[in-house]
Formats: sequence, C-alpha cells, structure tokens
Amino acid sequence: METENLFKLIHTVEAITNRAIVDWNDIFPHNIGVSPILVLSELERNGPQNQMKLADLLGFTGGAMTNIASKLVKLELAIRTFNDSDRRQVLLKVTPKGSSLLQEAQRLGKQQHIEMFQVLDEDEIAQYLSINEKLLKSLKTKKSNR
Repeated sequence: METENLFKLIHTVEAITNRAIVDWNDIFPHNIGVSPILVLSELERNGPQNQMKLADLLGFTGGAMTNIASKLVKLELAIRTFNDSDRRQVLLKVTPKGSSLLQEAQRLGKQQHIEMFQVLDEDEIAQYLSINEKLLKSLKTKKSNR
C-alpha cells in the first residue's frame, strides 16, 4: 500500500470523526460531551460497573473517568452504589434521567449519521460496511492475541 495514501486515509477518517463530534456537540442541547455519553451507553447496556473497569474498557485514564463520573452524578445522570456482594466496591449506575438523556443523544447521533451517509449510494455503503467490518475483525483478533 502506498504510504502517502495510507496517511491520507488516516487523516480523512480522523477529520470525519472530529467533524462529526463537533457537529454533534453543536446540536446536542445539553452541557455534556461525547465521553460522558459513552459512559452512560456502557452503563445502560451492561448495568452498574466499577469506574476503573469502565475507564479501562473505554480507554479513559483513571482521572478522566473520575471527572466524568463526578459530572454524571452531579447532573443526576448516574449514581454511585455499592456492590451487594462486596460492599467495598463502588459502582456507577445510570439513572432514569441518564437513560432519557442517552436516548436523546442516540437519536440525534442516528439522525446525524443518516444525514452524513446520504451522499453514498447503496454499493458504496455496502463496500464501506465491508471494509469497516474487516478492520474491526482485525483489531479484535490483535487484541485477543495479546
């Protein structure tokens, strides 16, 4: 593969991602960024979790996760609760208010993606999907081989 095209591809993917995040932040009417939404999504999907395990899973530092968790608790989007089997372990749990905000964020994100991908025809979408699935499979294989 030509190195110049590879770096152009990487730059373009990053530019699209960054633009999408900036645009989403512009249209989302709440004072909360993408990272807290990712945390709410993980909590909604898999239930209450330890903050440090969440940080590791989502690729955040411990300090960043502490700040995100504190903001979510302050905004009443999540609560800290104890693990019933080990009372020393504090878990972060999404609240009904957090679930509602997450649904709104996901709805706006879905709308944004539909608008973004409207420029592609069906063949281009199928090809793009195939490429992304191949890359994701490769990344998962590399992670499981570590």
